[in-house]
Amino acid sequence: MGKTAMEMKPDELLKFMPEKGLSMYREKKGNILGRHRNLAWKLAEEAAGLLKKLFCAQKVVVFGSLTSETNFTEWSDIDLAAWGLPLCDYYKAVAAVTGLSPDFEINLVVPGMCSESLLKKIMTQGIAI
Repeated sequence: MGKTAMEMKPDELLKFMPEKGLSMYREKKGNILGRHRNLAWKLAEEAAGLLKKLFCAQKVVVFGSLTSETNFTEWSDIDLAAWGLPLCDYYKAVAAVTGLSPDFEINLVVPGMCSESLLKKIMTQGIAI
């Protein structure tokens, strides 16, 4: 006599219910991605604090995929725009924020130096931190 579904191990059950395996995979991936996104937000907040404290940035805004749950992936970077950052300190600021974590790439832009279309995206989709 065969086993019931309650008696089967997960890999045995997947042979009979492959759609269950797909939903389990999506759920697990979603949980991992959620934790990864939370780490990215914490790092963005840390970078914003550093930019304000060490480089006198008046305002820091997160934009790009981190601001969207549906667009953020395990390969996403962290996009920041900093107002009030002295241009002479730009490369020092980039070095400081990119050195915060080996797990994420951080891109830093100065709004006065970016294209009009990028500035519009920052202004409409960005989140100040």
